[in-house]
Amino acid sequence: MSRSSIGPARRWSMLALALSSTMFANVFINGVAFLIPTLHAELGLDLAQAGLMATLPSFGMVMTLIGWGYAVDRLGERVVLSVGSALTAAAAFAAASADTLLSVGVFLFLGGMAAASSNAASGRLVVGWFPPHQRGLVMGIRQTAVPLGVGLGALVIPRLAESHGVSGALLFPAVVCAVSAVICALWVLDPPRLPRAQAPAAELANPYRGTATLTRIHATSVLLVVPQALVWTFTLTWLITDRDWSPTSAGILVGTAQLLGACGRIAAGYWSDRLGQRLRPIRSIAWAAAATMALLGLTDWLDSGISIGFMLVASAITVADNGLAFTAIAEIAGPFWSGRALGAQNTSQHLTSAIAAPLFGGLIGIAGYPVAFAVCALFPLAAIPLVPVDADPFNRAAPAATP
Repeated sequence: MSRSSIGPARRWSMLALALSSTMFANVFINGVAFLIPTLHAELGLDLAQAGLMATLPSFGMVMTLIGWGYAVDRLGERVVLSVGSALTAAAAFAAASADTLLSVGVFLFLGGMAAASSNAASGRLVVGWFPPHQRGLVMGIRQTAVPLGVGLGALVIPRLAESHGVSGALLFPAVVCAVSAVICALWVLDPPRLPRAQAPAAELANPYRGTATLTRIHATSVLLVVPQALVWTFTLTWLITDRDWSPTSAGILVGTAQLLGACGRIAAGYWSDRLGQRLRPIRSIAWAAAATMALLGLTDWLDSGISIGFMLVASAITVADNGLAFTAIAEIAGPFWSGRALGAQNTSQHLTSAIAAPLFGGLIGIAGYPVAFAVCALFPLAAIPLVPVDADPFNRAAPAATP
């Protein structure tokens, strides 16, 4: 089956499946954070212990991103999405039924390992079924799965925890991931590609050998994820402690920032399709991110209310490159290597975020928010010369082969 043999409605249904499977996986990965008040108040964990429990799915995910990418390259998107979602659901059900906090933590870690399956598989599904001139937009839409998953978890999990405890709340990600597994098994179609025995040597060759293009994209994304980690981690605390906002008002603005971030990803993808470039827009976004973070630091140092506006702008700009980098990596790596390449991309970004948050937290404690914002502006500046704009994959992205 070739890409042209299915209609637009079926292609968009593949995007819907990719988006929903990744969103439900993120309900599990990120939703445990919304159990922190219950773990603290009802089970006696201090905030450090509750925070550790909340991060266990993320630690598990980082361990298996490249492995799941390898599985996608070998087995295809349908198998990985359905099996990965089923294993995530099983881990969530097991965590909900566990008798001890230790066993709950083990199952949360295992569930994170399983939930990583959606990252590379859903990205490849989107790239494989859409033509080059639409991939930026649809990958931008797919990238909204993270904020949507966080938002869905924030809407449901705290209320379930309040009325049914931790076990009852964990049933929600278990159910939605189980539903996702069934839907993916029934309706996901793997994008067409030649069998390995018939594929040309160029598609089977390691895309990291003989060229630094993918490595430079990974390095660029690592530098650009630092301001994203700072903004996403500390905006709420900054508003409450530094800007004297109420928790309710701060929460509303953080929700608005998440929405702007989702819109920023979609807009960047649409821009790249119209421009006919994947990598040049990333360089422009890096310039914009550096300028915005510097202005945020300056206006916060001046104690100006304009800093709130720059924080909202930063929330959209600092995440806008994600979908473009994912699309470019999938197109450059090709159908037999893109799973591993996307896994490497995810792993490097998540590890960087995990390191950046406590480091910048320490810097804020020593020097304050304005200095932290200003220092963070240096990272996108360093990313600008690394963007391999001359190796842009857009114009050489060929339609998928028909077996």
